[in-house]
Amino acid sequence: MARALTRTRDFLAASSLDPAVLRGARPEKAIALMNPHQKDVTDFVATALSTPGEGHDPLMLFSRFDPAQARLVGDEVRTRGRLSYREGKLGALEVTADVTYVYPVAPAGGGNEVVRVIVRRETVVSWDDPAKVVTEEGTLTLLSYKLDMTNGGCGEPTGHFRPEFGGGAVDTDPDGRKVDPYDRTAPLGGNGGGSGDGCATATRS
Repeated sequence: MARALTRTRDFLAASSLDPAVLRGARPEKAIALMNPHQKDVTDFVATALSTPGEGHDPLMLFSRFDPAQARLVGDEVRTRGRLSYREGKLGALEVTADVTYVYPVAPAGGGNEVVRVIVRRETVVSWDDPAKVVTEEGTLTLLSYKLDMTNGGCGEPTGHFRPEFGGGAVDTDPDGRKVDPYDRTAPLGGNGGGSGDGCATATRS
């Protein structure tokens, strides 16, 4: 159990905290921890990273910024969340990670304005026995993934968070919907291909 929890944390760090990945690099370390025989997921990742779009947005799993548009401020990404686990199918260990990440970013071209991109992900993985399931030792099977983000940009998926700078409302919902991005009391909605509606107006950032 301890090994599975540690490797789950390794996946979260590789997908959402790795400095190179945050600057737009391919998340190779995270991909290496994913079951290579899970074809729906490997196809999703390949498509999302090469041609991001509706239904195949890499931000569902990986945190990435376009270095030509935004730069991280400082070396610290604040996180808050929890890991829980239970017995899964065929004796596997099923781990749920519900984590909020706060990325302070500034315009790539310089300036003092800082926008906080706030991302909450719920990722459910299964650590299976290779003797019972088609997998590779030390890799996870992805069961579900959900995303909620604020200040990450609106519009069609580009494969990167695209915070807007200029002092106005960063994300605007035409219906006036407001959210508290730090409120973790409600469960995340959606599953799989996209629940990352980042266009609500944040009540605080």
